[in-house]
Amino acid sequence: MTSSAPSAAPAAPSASVLDLAPVVPVVVLDDAADAVPLARALVAGGLPAIEVTLRTAAALDAIAAIASEVPDAVVGAGTVISARNVTDTVAAGARFLVSPGWTDTLLDAMKASGLPFLPGVSTTSEVVALLERGVTEMKFFPAEAAGGTAYLKALSAPLPQARFCPTGGISLASAPSYLALPNVGCVGGSWMVPGDAVAAKDWARVERLAAGAAALRA
Repeated sequence: MTSSAPSAAPAAPSASVLDLAPVVPVVVLDDAADAVPLARALVAGGLPAIEVTLRTAAALDAIAAIASEVPDAVVGAGTVISARNVTDTVAAGARFLVSPGWTDTLLDAMKASGLPFLPGVSTTSEVVALLERGVTEMKFFPAEAAGGTAYLKALSAPLPQARFCPTGGISLASAPSYLALPNVGCVGGSWMVPGDAVAAKDWARVERLAAGAAALRA
């Protein structure tokens, strides 16, 4: 961990993560030095909620840097799959947690963190089990492979209390069809943070793509 990590857990977002922006960028960073300029570009484009996935060794340092240096960003941790992940990301300054799936142990750890969290689901039974535990906001993953808009639309009538952030295979072209559903608050995607733009440190391009994604709310 870098010395920029906050000493205490930051305040949770005042609004639901699902309502901060129409799109939550799903960010994979190999170099923590890219975290701050990338986050600033996303925020400038209108996407304040940023999910940094725990898929690389740089992830925790990236979360800490954004939490410390980009106050307008609401940085979260993605690919949270263990209680240790929860502890580490809270210490780094994450303000929300996202998992690709869930177990009772992981759910208990996320609840105990005091942060907003989006446990991943892909079946009706998983949704019902979370509702039984008092959780109404979820990640639908992998969205396209798990049934896409047709599946979510089918869930909206029997389970209207469940709200989703679909993630997985969603693009600028397909995002509007998800956002039009009554049980979708936002979508997760990575098209506004293309690997070649990050590698080239083309933050102006990232900002333009973020602005296009932010405009989907209208």
